[in-house]
Amino acid sequence: MPHAWLPWLPCAQRYAAMKDGHSRKLLLALLAALLPATGIQLARGGGLLTPKAVWKDYDPDKGDLREEIVRQETAGGVCCRDSYISAYVLGQEIRVYCLYRVKAGAKAAPGLLDVHGWMGAPSPSKEFMDSGWAVMAFDYCGQTGDRKHYTKYPERIRHGNMDPRFGGPVHATTPDGKSITDPKQSSDYLWYAIQRRVLSYLERQPEVDKTRLGAKGYSYGGTLMWALGTDPRVKAVVAYFGIGWNVYYRDKAVWMYNNPYVEPEKTPGEAIFLASLAPEAYVPYITAATLYLNGSNDHHGGHERGLESFERFQKGVPWSFAVQARGHHNTEKIGQNCKLWLERHVLGKDVFWPAHPQSAIRLDGDGVPELVVTPASPERIAKAEFYYALKSPCSFARSWRDTACVRKGDAWAGKMPVMNVDDYVFGYANITYDNTVVVSTDFNAAIPSRHGPARATDRESDTISSGGEGLAAWSNIAEVEGPGGVKGFRPIDNQRGSGTEQLNDPKWRAPAGKQLGIKFHCTQPQTLVLTAGDYNEGEIEIPASDAWQEMAVRADQLINRLSRQPMKDWSQVGKIHLRPKAASDITKVIFAEFRWVGNSK
Repeated sequence: MPHAWLPWLPCAQRYAAMKDGHSRKLLLALLAALLPATGIQLARGGGLLTPKAVWKDYDPDKGDLREEIVRQETAGGVCCRDSYISAYVLGQEIRVYCLYRVKAGAKAAPGLLDVHGWMGAPSPSKEFMDSGWAVMAFDYCGQTGDRKHYTKYPERIRHGNMDPRFGGPVHATTPDGKSITDPKQSSDYLWYAIQRRVLSYLERQPEVDKTRLGAKGYSYGGTLMWALGTDPRVKAVVAYFGIGWNVYYRDKAVWMYNNPYVEPEKTPGEAIFLASLAPEAYVPYITAATLYLNGSNDHHGGHERGLESFERFQKGVPWSFAVQARGHHNTEKIGQNCKLWLERHVLGKDVFWPAHPQSAIRLDGDGVPELVVTPASPERIAKAEFYYALKSPCSFARSWRDTACVRKGDAWAGKMPVMNVDDYVFGYANITYDNTVVVSTDFNAAIPSRHGPARATDRESDTISSGGEGLAAWSNIAEVEGPGGVKGFRPIDNQRGSGTEQLNDPKWRAPAGKQLGIKFHCTQPQTLVLTAGDYNEGEIEIPASDAWQEMAVRADQLINRLSRQPMKDWSQVGKIHLRPKAASDITKVIFAEFRWVGNSK
């Protein structure tokens, strides 16, 4: 009995690979003995349940909608209806709060399901409604704050409420810290079911052409899109930020380019979630044309692992993605893709969409790494933008540099100087076409020394940003020229301030013991709040002067708001952010230079 000693889960995972019939029978007997105690749900044949098996008995059209209209009016040529409907899940009735918007008098309008993000609220897209779509949004967050209307979960499935005060979500682990034993214990199961029920509600609206349905989801709503894309009623989906690969992979920092790479053992709950509920598990079953939009520094999963999702699509199902360099929860430079994608795949418009570009990292003749990209339809390319980053295996902790690219025939190449030929270098490109469509290449990774006689040609720099150099790495700024013709930048958003993650790059990481030097110009006194990392903060007084000024900020001037201890050294910091203190205005300050200076004492 060579396998009987193994824990039940590894046995279940290895069952399909066993060729020895006797061992397989013994393993099934072991599982049969264990299952009554664990309650684990397995598919026929002993494997973990697939998404198809999880949903085989769910009918989103089943049961009376029990529509209750709480507000209905026509104003400004728009019909608005806020209502509750019933969704029946796990033998429970969930009252789902929905918002519907459509132009008055619309007929055979395409329908759009618009799904909000984590702890969000329904907000039907005005842009799409103005363009003739019938838009339905709904709440799946549940009870939180003082909201008058929200989706109401029965007590037995109160974990549908995202707010821990009223439920608290369940993914791979139950509230008492135990692994789930059935995919239907997860909050994601409830949210997946609700959105398909609301889709049924949308297609029943008299203004809607139910043969033309699309959907878009933002943040966690993007995460939900991958399951919705398996519903054959949906022609196309657009997922913002959420792509999966969070449970286990992000949560345990199992990055593809960890060196050494180690996969810790999965808990039983993680194994069930990854097989049955994770967005990446749904990709082989997707029938909707799928577009993914993301920011390179958004925390939703690992972007490299996201590429594995696209390898899982069925042949013939359209997909595309674009990733905004240095973007967090913002996609303003690539967001136009959403409407074009839905118009192409839902409305059937003749919208040009290029094939996926080819890309690779190689060494040039001098041993310097370069990214080489061969895009589709080169005659229609408006611009090519190349980015690269060093070192960090965590995709959303990288500092992305711009790098110039040169066209050679139908290919483009951009140099990527490195500091250490034995460390990873990462590169990708965004290709913008003449109709504003943006497509990204794959994320490419390489250790240069493994590709031949590589050379390290980059060096550490005490200057973080100066004049026009490195300004692309700062958020919410405009390049300006100050007194004496000195070039710098001015923050343009007084509420959000400005920041950079450039310090994650080893080129600009602080040497031990240095101070942060700042050169600035300001004619009115301001008080700014400087944040280093996530938790270290300190107030910075900006005095008024008609001349350029300089200051040096010591590490111990910043206090950790959790431990209440002074920051020890700038070398610990990967990012900084500046925002105004109340009654101050950061947009009145011009910054010309940030650099590492002197000693910390």
